Formats: sequence, structure tokens, C-alpha cells
Amino acid sequence: MSKTTLIRKSSGEKEAFSQEKLENSLKRVGADKEAIREISNEINNWLYEGVTTKKLYRQTFRLLKKYKDGTAARYKLKKAIMELGPTGYPFEHFVGQLIRHYGFDIRVGEIVQGQCVQHEVDVVATGNNKQIFVECKFYNSQGKNANVRVPLYIHSRVNDIVRKRESLPGFSKMAFQGWVVTNTRFTSDAADYGKCAGLHLVSWDYPEGHSLRDMIEKEKFFPVTVLTSLNKQQKQVLLDDGIVLCRQICNEPGVADKLEMSPQKRKKLLEEVNKLCSCLNCNG
Repeated sequence: MSKTTLIRKSSGEKEAFSQEKLENSLKRVGADKEAIREISNEINNWLYEGVTTKKLYRQTFRLLKKYKDGTAARYKLKKAIMELGPTGYPFEHFVGQLIRHYGFDIRVGEIVQGQCVQHEVDVVATGNNKQIFVECKFYNSQGKNANVRVPLYIHSRVNDIVRKRESLPGFSKMAFQGWVVTNTRFTSDAADYGKCAGLHLVSWDYPEGHSLRDMIEKEKFFPVTVLTSLNKQQKQVLLDDGIVLCRQICNEPGVADKLEMSPQKRKKLLEEVNKLCSCLNCNG
């Protein structure tokens, strides 16, 4: 298959298919060399001019599911984050749990008094004499990016809150910071404004080495929506009950009892969670 085969992105733009990019994505989720070679060859034989990235993803995911090592679940991570919608509320809890993992106490959906008005902050994280105000921008479509208006708006809200808290004795030794976390991407103007204004921006692939994807994969903080052993309804049952992380099932295998699963399916679920989280007590 020619390397000049064009594929169509979700934005409608076309780009040349990259076998190297495909193989790197498989390597990143833990596929072994044999699996990477076989899948890469099959994709090359299947690929055709103008195929969408969505169809390419689906085909790759279908091939990955042949391997019983958790790679398929990790490969669908980006799509799984989007399945935390449609309201974005589970995404706020997911981000909160991720920040909690770094040693902060977190509150989700907190009403905070500013100098001028009250603000509802998606996540307030406190720890080590530092307080972070986090705005979560959730999109359920890959074609939507957070533009410069997002950090502009959040910056003004954070400034209003900080002005008020700096005047209060209880926060005299506290450092403050605003974060914006999105599951898609920031435009270049948004990223530039964030740097200039001192806002910490986190997107799917930004900043390099500390992006949302990097943190999830490094800390094994996979959402329950990655699980291939659950259907959509079962995932929603968990989300409605505040179970947003695979490691929550890992730590409390009894959570699986909420799903009314057969013993065989329950075992399959716990095995998949075990592989994703590398935990020791997932065989309960």
C-alpha cells in the first residue's frame, strides 16, 4: 500500500496515512512486536483512499481485540474519555480523581465566592499550601477544540476568586493557580494565552510529557468506559454510581455485583481490570 494514501480526519482535512504513526500507537498501548507486525500488515491490506480516521480506528481496534492482554482497552482510551459524556459531569469527577492521586484534597462542583460574584468551579484541589481552581471543558466530538475564549473566560473567573481569597486570613500563605483541562485540544492561540496568563492548560496531547493521555497512561488511571467486557448500559450504571475509574473496581471487586453479571462475565471483567491497573486484588 502506497504511503501516499490519504485518510480523512474528523475535521474534514486529509492527511497521508503513516504506518509509523499506526505502529507507534500500538506500541504505546503495550502490543508486542508480533501483534504490531500482524495488525500493521492487515491494515495496509485493508486501507483505501479517503477512509476516515474513525473507520481506521475501528478496524485497528477490532484487530486488537484478538489479543487478550488489555491492549484493545488502552487503544480506545481517547474514545472512552468522550464516552464519559454527554453532560461532562463524569469527566469532572474523573479529572478530580486524577488530581487527587497527586496528593490533593478535591471538591467537585464547588461554589466559591469571588471578589465580585460567586463562581461554580468544576474542581477545587487543595494541598501543600496550594489551591488549584480547575475548569473542565468536555467535548463529545473530536472535531471540537477549545479556542482562546475558553482561557480568557477562565482567567477572569480565577482572578476574581483569587482577589477575594487573598484578602482572607485563612488563605494568607496559600498559592493559587487556575487550570483548564479538556479532553480534546486547544487552539494555538488558546495555548499561547495560557502560557502568557499563567494558566495551566491540559489537553489530550498537551503539554508534551504531561498531557491528559500521558497522565492517564503513566498512572494507569483508565476510565471504566475503556472496558471491552462491559456494554454501554453497564458502564452507565457504574458512572451513575460515581464509579469512573477501573482502579475503583480493582480496589473494590464487589462493585461488579451492581452489574448483575454471570460468574464467567464477572471473572472476565476483573481479569481485564487487573491487566489495566496492574493490581493484586482483582480476582475477588
